Amino acid sequence: MPEEITNSVKALEVEAEKILEEAKTRTNEIILESKEEAKKILSSQLPLDEVKPKCDKIVSNAKAEADKRIKDSEKKAAEIDANADKKVKEITELLVNIVRGKS
Repeated sequence: MPEEITNSVKALEVEAEKILEEAKTRTNEIILESKEEAKKILSSQLPLDEVKPKCDKIVSNAKAEADKRIKDSEKKAAEIDANADKKVKEITELLVNIVRGKS
């Protein structure tokens, strides 16, 4: 039973790490896409006065989206961690009761 608890907690930790890693990967993808888009815009023949605000807006939106996804992922990870702590406590209490004969 303790092995199951350990495995459950480890699985939750792995899931939380996976969510954070996916968020970081997506963040990097968004930033890379925005930089590529900015390069395309800057290399075009359009006047810089028209392009610069659009480029800044794209980069700003990408950063905002990345920040939002990171915060969401951190929140999910915290929820998973809190849930794991609760489950460990419940299982520990159950084991103690079983050992004491209070099933």
